[in-house]
Amino acid sequence: MQYDVTVIGGGPGGYVAAIRCAQLGLKTAIVEKYSTLGGTCLNVGCIPSKALLDSSEHYYNASHTFKTHGINLENLSVDLPQMIQRKNEVVEQTTAGITFLMKKNKITTYQGLGSFVDKNTIKVAKAEGGEETITTKNVIVATGSKPTALPFLPIDKKRIITSTEALNLQEVPKHLIVIGGGVIGLELGSVYARLGAKVTVVEFMDGIIATMDKTMSKELQKSLAKLGFDFKLSHKVTGATVEGDKVVVTADSSKGEKVSIEGDYCIVAVGRTAYTEGLGLDKIGIQLEERGKKIPVNDHLETSVKGIYAIGDVIRGAMLAHKAEEEGVYVAETIAGQKPHINYNLIPGVVYTWPEVASVGFTEEQLKEQGKKYKVGSFPFKASGRARASMDIDGLVKVLADAQTDELLGVHMIGPRAADMIAEAVVAMEFRASAEDIGRICHAHPTFTEAFKEAALAATDNRAVHI
Repeated sequence: MQYDVTVIGGGPGGYVAAIRCAQLGLKTAIVEKYSTLGGTCLNVGCIPSKALLDSSEHYYNASHTFKTHGINLENLSVDLPQMIQRKNEVVEQTTAGITFLMKKNKITTYQGLGSFVDKNTIKVAKAEGGEETITTKNVIVATGSKPTALPFLPIDKKRIITSTEALNLQEVPKHLIVIGGGVIGLELGSVYARLGAKVTVVEFMDGIIATMDKTMSKELQKSLAKLGFDFKLSHKVTGATVEGDKVVVTADSSKGEKVSIEGDYCIVAVGRTAYTEGLGLDKIGIQLEERGKKIPVNDHLETSVKGIYAIGDVIRGAMLAHKAEEEGVYVAETIAGQKPHINYNLIPGVVYTWPEVASVGFTEEQLKEQGKKYKVGSFPFKASGRARASMDIDGLVKVLADAQTDELLGVHMIGPRAADMIAEAVVAMEFRASAEDIGRICHAHPTFTEAFKEAALAATDNRAVHI
């Protein structure tokens, strides 16, 4: 078969790229090695983890806050297998939806491992054996990433596990050890902490969610500590051993002390690594960068080989599903001869703990490093009537604005529904709004988003009203 575009990888970046190509009239194929489309995000990442986060949050509220709301329950218990089953059903419904979208947009789906024979020929090796070959004018590589492994810490997928296995535990851990204080580890740690597990986070850096604004890091740590998290910051993990149904993790503290932590499960969540194995990139002359993993691309996301593009986790930048989606649309429109754009500084980042953390633009630390003159405005949710009504008073909104022009430079939120609220900040910053612009926009009362308005007013000549 001859195609205008062939997408290798059916995750958020790949399937969105394929749909946009089809919308633009390009004959499109997508190659996916697994039995379902959706990639890590839909199958073993974003979607299933959010399903478990929601289920565990319901249980936590039922056991901790319902009584205050005037709701009395007896004999409350966790049915973890049912939680897992519901999560699986959500995944099945979502991946089935992607299959439907492929048919709706007349995209041909190939099941198997795609690899380059040459720049215009893709071989698809089927899982059940056999192979077929397709020819194509353009290729978009969107093969995503996999959990990063530590060479000195073998993962047995039973007691020492990755995020994938953590989504399918059949019991609530008594003591869950999480190696890595980033988004994945904190979200999964939150699931099991809410269900009653003791959670210890071992982190090499001196704070959690290290890439985000430090105010967010400190506030989230305080909130998670209330949930029962124990943090071992500035600790370097040196090993882990399994002894029956126990895991012992060893680490060195920043003071040089030897630390030993015993639990029954250990999640290794130290990041993700670009997945490019088996693509045959060497056959078309593409050399990998960043320790031999990332695919180098130009400003149009084209590789060194004309007509071969790469998007998402396999190229530079944040490993985020929505970043991959934007890049998929960008490449599709570029191939079609359009002039799309992406502002990488305005791709939001979110941590789906509770409270949620969301961020867009520059952090305060980055502005200091640039020597940029800026103003800060913040507003705590404890001063929000809507937050008090829902008993969600942890956190704050922090606004960073240019000291001279008042243009928004960064917005950072930790609080209820921050993942949804950050979109207002993204829209405002895309249109280069000032802090005063936000302060002058009418926000419905009572809502959580009023905290953004108040923080913007605080950055505008200290004009916040409700604090």
